[in-house]
Amino acid sequence: MKKTLFSKTLPMLAVTTLGLVGCEPMTSEAPPPAGVRAQPQESVNGLSFNGLSFNGLSFNGLSFNGLSFNGLSSTAFSTWFQANPTLADMAMRYVVRCAVPAGQTRSYTSPSTGLQYTWEGGLGLAPGWASGAAATLAEQQVVSACLAAHGNRLGESLLISVLGRDGMGNVIPYTAGELSTYSRQESCFFGNLFLDEGIHVGADRAPLGPQESTSRACAGLLHDGTEAQVPCAPMVYVGACASHCALDASGLFYESCTLDGVTYLPITTRLSPADVKECGDGVCQATEQCGTSSRYDSCALDCGPCP
Repeated sequence: MKKTLFSKTLPMLAVTTLGLVGCEPMTSEAPPPAGVRAQPQESVNGLSFNGLSFNGLSFNGLSFNGLSFNGLSSTAFSTWFQANPTLADMAMRYVVRCAVPAGQTRSYTSPSTGLQYTWEGGLGLAPGWASGAAATLAEQQVVSACLAAHGNRLGESLLISVLGRDGMGNVIPYTAGELSTYSRQESCFFGNLFLDEGIHVGADRAPLGPQESTSRACAGLLHDGTEAQVPCAPMVYVGACASHCALDASGLFYESCTLDGVTYLPITTRLSPADVKECGDGVCQATEQCGTSSRYDSCALDCGPCP
C-alpha cells in the first residue's frame, strides 16, 4: 500500500454517483505477480506496501453527486474535471489510491491547459475496474467504504490501518507489526456512493474517554454521545459495528455489513494510540477547546481558560 501525505483541507466537492465504466490503466506499471504478497518496506519516496494509508479527506469531500465516471479519456470525465480542477485532482487522488494497485499510476491531461495530473495507486481494491472493466457492485462498495475511511473531520493526515477484502474477495495485506502499532480499534465504513445509497460509519471500539479526542471522531463516536453533534455528513453514524456487521473468521475485520436489507462490503480501520490525544499532554490540540476542566472540549490544562 502506498502512503501519501495529503492536503489538510478539502472544500465541498460535488462529484456524483460514480457510474464507473472503467478506470483505464493509462500510465501504469505492472503490479506484483499473482500470489506474491507485497511486503512492508519503505521505498525512496516514503511509500510502503501494506495496509497502511494516510487519511486526510474532509467529510464534505465525500459528497459525490454529479459525475458519470466513464473513464479518464471520456468527454464526461473531462467536463467534470475541468469544472474545478483543484477539487477534481484531490478527489481523484483518493479514488485512485483506493481502487488501483500500488506501483501503478493514472494520468489525465487537461485539453484546455495542457497540464498533466498523475495519481498513484495504493490499496488496489478494485482490480477489475483498475484494468478497464466496469466496476462491479463489490468494487463500488469497497471503494466507497475506502473513501469514507480516509475521511477526517479536520482534514488532518493521520496514518491508519485499513483492513478488509478487495472487490474480488482477497484480504488486504497486513502484518503483525501493523496490528501491534495500530492497536486501537476504530470504525467500520460501508455504503455505496456510486449508487447514491449513502455512506455509513459504525464504532468498533468503546467510546473515547471524556479527556480523549481525535480528528477521526464524529457524532456517536465521541465519548458519551451527549456533546454537540460534530459534523460528519454525508456519513451517517449507525451505532456499533457489531449491530450491523459480521466478523471475518480472523476476527480482525468485518466481512459484510447489512443495513435496510442491503449487504455491503465494508472497510475496518485501526489507529495508533498516539493519534488519540488526551487533555493534559501539554499541547492544545485542534480537537480540544479552552475551558475549566480536563475534558477535551473544556481543556484548561492544554488550552487555558476561555477569554
